[in-house]
Amino acid sequence: MVTKLLPEHIYIYWILFDLYHTNPCSNRMFSWIFIPLFLQIPNFFCVFISYNISKCYYIIAEDFHHKGDVVIGAFFPIHTYHTMNKVPHPYLPYYYMDNYLQYNFKSYQYILALLFAIEEINGNPNLLPNISLGFDFYNVRFTEKDTLMNVCMWLTAHREKFILPNYNCEKKYFTAALTGTSWTISAQIGTLFQLFKFPQLSFGPYDPILSDRNQYSSLYQISPKSSSVSLGIVSLMVHFRWSWVGLILPDDHKGNKILSDFKNEMERKGICIGFVKMIPATWSSHLNQFWKNIDETNVIIIYGDIDSLEGLMRNIRQRLLTGKVWVMNIEPHFTDYADYFFLDSFHGSLIFTYHYSERFEFTNFIQTVNPYKYPEDIYLPKLWHLFFKCSFSDNGCQLLNNCQFNASLDVLPRHIFDVSMSDESTSIYNAVYAVAHSLHELTLQQVQMEPYENGEETLFFPWQLNSFLKNIEVGGQMRLDWRQEVNVKYDILNIWNLPNGFGRKVKIGSFSPNAPQGQQLSLTEQIIQWPEEFSEIPRSVCSESCGHGFRKVILEGSAVCCYKCTPCAHNEISNKTDEDQCMKCPESHYANTEKNYCLKKAVSFLAYEDLLGMILASITLCLSALTVIVIGIFVKNRHTPIVKANNQALSYILLITLTFCFLCSLTFIGQPNKNTCTLQQTTFGVAFTAALATVLAKAITVVIAFKATFPGRIVRWLMISRAPNYIIPICTLIQVGFCGTWMATYPPFIDQDAHTEHGHIIIFCNKGSSVAFHCVLGYLCFLALCGYTVAFLSRTLPDTFNESKFLSFSLLVFFCVWVTFLPVYHSTKGKFMVATEIFSILASSTALLGFIFGPKCYIVLLRPDENTFNYIRNKIHSRKNKSQKT
Repeated sequence: MVTKLLPEHIYIYWILFDLYHTNPCSNRMFSWIFIPLFLQIPNFFCVFISYNISKCYYIIAEDFHHKGDVVIGAFFPIHTYHTMNKVPHPYLPYYYMDNYLQYNFKSYQYILALLFAIEEINGNPNLLPNISLGFDFYNVRFTEKDTLMNVCMWLTAHREKFILPNYNCEKKYFTAALTGTSWTISAQIGTLFQLFKFPQLSFGPYDPILSDRNQYSSLYQISPKSSSVSLGIVSLMVHFRWSWVGLILPDDHKGNKILSDFKNEMERKGICIGFVKMIPATWSSHLNQFWKNIDETNVIIIYGDIDSLEGLMRNIRQRLLTGKVWVMNIEPHFTDYADYFFLDSFHGSLIFTYHYSERFEFTNFIQTVNPYKYPEDIYLPKLWHLFFKCSFSDNGCQLLNNCQFNASLDVLPRHIFDVSMSDESTSIYNAVYAVAHSLHELTLQQVQMEPYENGEETLFFPWQLNSFLKNIEVGGQMRLDWRQEVNVKYDILNIWNLPNGFGRKVKIGSFSPNAPQGQQLSLTEQIIQWPEEFSEIPRSVCSESCGHGFRKVILEGSAVCCYKCTPCAHNEISNKTDEDQCMKCPESHYANTEKNYCLKKAVSFLAYEDLLGMILASITLCLSALTVIVIGIFVKNRHTPIVKANNQALSYILLITLTFCFLCSLTFIGQPNKNTCTLQQTTFGVAFTAALATVLAKAITVVIAFKATFPGRIVRWLMISRAPNYIIPICTLIQVGFCGTWMATYPPFIDQDAHTEHGHIIIFCNKGSSVAFHCVLGYLCFLALCGYTVAFLSRTLPDTFNESKFLSFSLLVFFCVWVTFLPVYHSTKGKFMVATEIFSILASSTALLGFIFGPKCYIVLLRPDENTFNYIRNKIHSRKNKSQKT
């Protein structure tokens, strides 16, 4: 009796030592991982000593047989193959140089599923009556030579390493063979079975190579042919907004096919692949280069079958790679039966598995399984010896002593042995039923066609089952037809790593490709357990999301998921995250400060309620009132010399037109409408034309009045006939013609300016025709220039009240105001543009009022002594005396 240390206990210390020296990402964890493990060394040694591994553990055969009238062959591995290049140890079981094999007790469930299905069928009187099923199990090793040797031994019913081809040493009826879990095992065996057209059912994942009818015409795959797993995984990525993920796939034809599927689906959904790792055929557990950029993503998709991923799964656990969400299509199989891995790398992982109805009968069956019930099962004694402290009897390795009371497989931790059916076990269960139903149909056909006498056995050949297997429905979902593709439903499982190494798989959702769009993925997020490093749903992005008010700018030479965020342009918004383009606000709206919402623009115009509008309106009314007051003063003092001196009628006309000039500015204030837009320009043009024409008439009157003192001149007739007064209607009619043409062709209209003032829509009167507007201004300036010229030339003429000088000053100011108006008007926008025009109207009108009538009012009101005929006579006499002296 030899006490040996279990390989896992020896191996963990080497793992930590190797991590400390070779894995930089684990150095930061080493100190707090190693100390608790170091403190548990005494407990480990207690565990080591408690495992008294007998030589029976190694010498018990690995193949066994369950009797039956008709036998099914079962070929699949119970071992896990490990590579340990750095720590060869002579006490490790099945020591081959620096490699070793270890029992995978989760795979033992395959045998129990096979046994469970056969017992159900044998107990069913309606299926294969009077015929019992049995099976021959062969543990498939990891060399093609051993695999084919087992197949040949089974076909010849030989128990030794001596084979007679095409000869059956025992009288046995073989029906079909179950193979798996990898496609390589099924392909190796299928090459031999193809020679005999022997029915072969593969229970591993569906593989397109095995569907080649030219090479494997009698091979049937139990797993459905479905390509929707990539759609389901990508839908999960979209749901959790994981846009930057890694891919780990086997480096074979299946890996290349699923990589193409993932790329197409991810590109369609806007998900980027951070890296792609192809698992080599010969996996090295210390291939540091493989994990070089593993930290680039928080979410990593692992796809493959159990055999191709076993080494990867173990290496992930050995390296203590935590903080990752692994999304897989298979459940990790671990053979460790110690609980010291308190940091489970796969805690929080998500698994896509085929949806099957749960079989509670299988769980009840597991509870009854023990070495005494099935003495032919050579693996049950090993399980009882390892986990229930049983010792092998000295009389035989099949007998056990000192076992724990009520020992049962269902009390083992779920990470060691799971009592619920796995995908592979369900496929085995369905495969056995497919064989049974095919055999049942074949038997009925033979009985109907060739009745046998009592006691005569029914004879059949395995190849006869092929025609029946093609039409058999598996699991009520699909036929064993390689051409039929089905969209199967997937369950989504979440791995929970509970204290003391106990783990559970919890269903947290499902994916149904046949459901309506948007309802295919169903999740219960509240019960999902994420890795310990995440307190909420993990994020896996290349660049952080661009929030509201920003848009994505793809970096040159990078994936579409790698971008920088730039603010939206002026008057553009984005109210969603990760927008490719910002949305421009409508003309009637503007973007708020955060640029995530369009606000309606306020209507803006020069209103009476505005301060500027109130000031201009008040000035307008005051100046209009002042003009009316001047009219009143002139009317009251109409008999005085200063009022009579320069054509009293023209003065009244000028004052009235100036009143209209002041009042026309009110049409520019308030919300524009069609009528005010028309009145603005017509009243402005006509009123100012009449005013300037009156000033011109007054200037000409001064000249005529002086020239009329000389006898025989024609100007005397002009003076008597009041010819200058006709200038007013003539000039005014010309301007009316301009305005009429303007209004008839391109009249002013209401316009909007949504760009000049932020957050406002400026409503204004568009001139309609800028040419017509400038023609009106040009004509006014022409009249002002003419009046100024006449007044300027007559400034030296003797005049008691200096009428010509005041006229010239007023017209000079008027001309300067409107010349200055043009550049200022075109450089302003909105209400200030309107205010500029109003100011020009008021300023020019005030210049005419002030310079022409201001001095007269001063004399009338403040110097009445100068407003008498005697004062005027004395002033004229004084001027004549001065002229005579000179």
